[in-house]
Amino acid sequence: MHYLLFYDVVPDYVARRLPFRAAHLAHAWAAADRGELVLGGALAEPADGAVLLFRCDSPAPVEAFAAGDPYVTNGVVTCWRVRVWMTVVGEAASKPIRDL
Repeated sequence: MHYLLFYDVVPDYVARRLPFRAAHLAHAWAAADRGELVLGGALAEPADGAVLLFRCDSPAPVEAFAAGDPYVTNGVVTCWRVRVWMTVVGEAASKPIRDL
């Protein structure tokens, strides 16, 4: 199953994240190394949020990731939410549908 983690961030996000960026990236790479986090990154032009794609059996690892993320614990992320993403097309789709 795929899950999207959406981050809403402070207005001066690019500057405010700097002191916590190394810890955030280490946290993210650890989740990637566990096979949970597939892709993640900031939205750009404007830099007003971030989206992270997870592949796991439940939303629990995604929620745990957000709760322990230095961006969240240090107030750079103002709000986060997890959504199930029903992927149906592509090699990595969780529920591939080719023909109806």
